[in-house]
Amino acid sequence: MSEDVLEISAASARRLHNALVEGLEGECFSDKAEPIHSLGGVVTRNEKAGDIDLVTSRVLIEKSTGNCPRTGVTLQLIKLEKAQQNQLHESLLELSKTRFEEFTGKTETRSQRNDDYAAEKLNEFALWLNKREGKPFTAIIDGANVAYYMQNFDKGCFNFHQIQFVVDALEKSHEHPLVILPYKYCTDSFMVSMGLKHFRQSLSTKERRILENLSKKGQLYRVPSRCLDDYYWMLASVSDQTKSRNGENLDVSHDDVRGRWPGTRPMLITNDQMRDHKLGLLEPRLFRRWTSCYIVNYSFTAFVRDASIDREISFSTADFFSREIQSNKTVTGTAWHFPVSDWGLDDRFCVRIPRVPANESASVPF
Repeated sequence: MSEDVLEISAASARRLHNALVEGLEGECFSDKAEPIHSLGGVVTRNEKAGDIDLVTSRVLIEKSTGNCPRTGVTLQLIKLEKAQQNQLHESLLELSKTRFEEFTGKTETRSQRNDDYAAEKLNEFALWLNKREGKPFTAIIDGANVAYYMQNFDKGCFNFHQIQFVVDALEKSHEHPLVILPYKYCTDSFMVSMGLKHFRQSLSTKERRILENLSKKGQLYRVPSRCLDDYYWMLASVSDQTKSRNGENLDVSHDDVRGRWPGTRPMLITNDQMRDHKLGLLEPRLFRRWTSCYIVNYSFTAFVRDASIDREISFSTADFFSREIQSNKTVTGTAWHFPVSDWGLDDRFCVRIPRVPANESASVPF
């Protein structure tokens, strides 16, 4: 079932609870659960269960560790397998080609355009990531998303100072970021569209210096014109970074000595919800798995040009455990955890049918 279903409803959790309670009635469990009325809900129980307790409870998973207080299980962070990463890579190449054909088809005849141009350029980026030397990137920044963040006001603009602010914050946290930017924003002047506002923005000396410094440090990648930058930072998440990584596991553990927040690396710094890409990239279960592992949202007070009244930034880190149905074996029986659409993000419907002595064995009703 975990291969086909992303989550269950609260009503399904109640029905599953009742099926377990009724189907296992009379078995030798020390804690007897009661059926739930059709108008009731599954009871939250966060105290530790006994070894031969039947567990069918709503539980709150510890967000920073993935620990289930009822069973003692630590939920896993289930990442994309290598074959699934390759699938994402190939999907991005195909989508870039399709998007380019749609874009140029409005302005160029078929004889004028190279339909493989966008896919070729994206593949060049993938090769660059694998062949470059130096420190591997542990954070990929959606530069346009950061620069436009909260800028829809009278003096708003494409704000390079916000990009530098995020870069600085990540470096202070011992990350090595790469900024992905569409080519037009790396030119001396460009058109900006924000809501009903449309205007031409020219680079100031300070803005030009930001771009030059990022480029000098090898932390800026300019996406070729007419290519969609989203595909570049998505692809970077599944890049092997072969030469720079040299087989090193970039992920950060819970007990990192430098205090880096734990999770998968490289992380993707963006507030983009990717609604336009969801259906074309991966099946829903794998798309959720990918986003939960890599996407990190951010929040800060908008800059007015190079000024900001509040220099604080918060990052909503990627998940420490997967938000999908999963089972984990324990010495007292397999524990299942089901995300429930009607409950909180860290709530789970927890099921564990305990092992009991052979002469008192319980029969499973499904």
